[in-house]
Amino acid sequence: MDLIPAPLSSVRLQDQDFPLDRSTTLTAPPALAGAERWLRTALTAATGLPLGPGRPGEGVELVHDETLAGEAYRLSVRPGRAVVTAGGPAGALWGAQTLRRLLGPDAYRRAPLRDTGWVLPGVDIEDAPRFGWRGALLDVARHFLPKSDVLRFIDQLSAHKLNVLHLHLTDDQGWRVEIKRYPKLTELASWRERSMVGYRSGQRRDDRPHGGFYTQDDLREIIAYAAERAITVVPEIDLPGHSQAAISAYPELGNTDVVDTAALGVWTDWGVSHNVLNPSEGTIRFFEGVLEEVLELFPSEFVHLGGDECPKEQWKDSAAAQERIRELGLGNEDELQSWVIRHFDRWLAERGRRLIGWDEILEGGLAIAAGPKGAPTDSERPEARWRSRAAVSSWRGYGGGIAAAEAGHDVVMCPEQHVYLDHRQAPGAEEPIPVGFVRTLEDVYRFEPVPAQLDEVAARRVIGTQANLWSEFMDSARDIDYRAFPRLAAFSEVAWSALPTDPAERDYAGFERRMESHRAVLDALGVEYRPVDGPHPWQRRPGVAGRPIEGLPPVV
Repeated sequence: MDLIPAPLSSVRLQDQDFPLDRSTTLTAPPALAGAERWLRTALTAATGLPLGPGRPGEGVELVHDETLAGEAYRLSVRPGRAVVTAGGPAGALWGAQTLRRLLGPDAYRRAPLRDTGWVLPGVDIEDAPRFGWRGALLDVARHFLPKSDVLRFIDQLSAHKLNVLHLHLTDDQGWRVEIKRYPKLTELASWRERSMVGYRSGQRRDDRPHGGFYTQDDLREIIAYAAERAITVVPEIDLPGHSQAAISAYPELGNTDVVDTAALGVWTDWGVSHNVLNPSEGTIRFFEGVLEEVLELFPSEFVHLGGDECPKEQWKDSAAAQERIRELGLGNEDELQSWVIRHFDRWLAERGRRLIGWDEILEGGLAIAAGPKGAPTDSERPEARWRSRAAVSSWRGYGGGIAAAEAGHDVVMCPEQHVYLDHRQAPGAEEPIPVGFVRTLEDVYRFEPVPAQLDEVAARRVIGTQANLWSEFMDSARDIDYRAFPRLAAFSEVAWSALPTDPAERDYAGFERRMESHRAVLDALGVEYRPVDGPHPWQRRPGVAGRPIEGLPPVV
């Protein structure tokens, strides 16, 4: 049984197989109806078997056991009987995914290749995830990804028991979410005149307009589709930096006393724009309006507000920004950015949500709600007793996550040196648009999300891990496939399975053997992954400049 990610335990039972036929039934209680519907749809398409409803105690059955954790399941197969016992809807879905995998790679196809021969091997499996947040970031701002491709990516995540899709919806290069009260965000900010091709050192542009956005109904569909597959969609609205697209549509959001913001367009370069939001009350109200509509769409506990890479030059030169710093009793521009993040941290908390941001949000502190200097003392201010429940995405290394966990904040570990899957998979000129450090399949498999220096209490603050796919150099689903896989399969095992915490003790050779058959699953799913021996000719991008970094990544 070449299962990826590996379960907690699995036992292959001889002479206990269960051949499926047209009389095989599928049954579940109402609490697990979503997993039943998904499993019937997937297996009927692949096998041609009807899998009609049956009675409890026969055929394939999903059983609810509230004594199990919500994502935990047991799978038992005997002649004429297969039972998935799950702690909740998510556990039932993961058990159903494992059951599909036991039927072989052809169970992942959308039409049957044969009429007979579908056999579930006799097994006893017990399983539960290591982390509650097992995520992948999809950057749809730099290059827009059509809705159908997002849905396809969700299927890929669910097949690997990853349960968070972090959608990076806004950036300097494009705004991708419909906000009805601010229609120019999609009329103007959702497209740019042209794009860089490769890294800026190559001085190449495609001179082709690029754009697109998701209507609110598109997003409702994406969220519902993901939920049926046990995946939560977390939106990211980046602020106060990475905001040139929004400023191009509504120039009053920028630092108008420093820059002619009316002349700005959606940015056509990669990197970090120096055109950032102004910190006025009007801008704060604008983004509260944006977030009101975002909260109506996304039911997720967490809302990501970026908070990273915000250049301060315009604030330093802006008389209005300097007056705002004095008005709020702040010391400098760094504290001003912290004030903006703290404001939205509390604003989201008042609405029952939690802010999550990149590790720069720690700069200035998150523990106490912000208040101006000269105001009542901490003991006198009611807001001083309010403690932030914001979480931190640790991307610049482990350091931000360590500091956040030790300060009592929840952490999602996603260090760029280890799990930025837009970074190249091998050395050499054949890799398409090579970026960053070389991160091989083995490197990803040996990534450990919880730093050894955290004590037991702080370690529990690491609620999960995430692999990120930034799309400056990926302009299609085919490009995403190549950079994501097979490394995302290795990452899924890191996030789900009870691997040794010492990376050197992990059985990579065993994982590699399981990957040999798992590639047939990826083939059946239509994933255009990187072959073992290097890219196919059509996967290369000869002559397009990248930004490779030589040597091993630093430990930070």
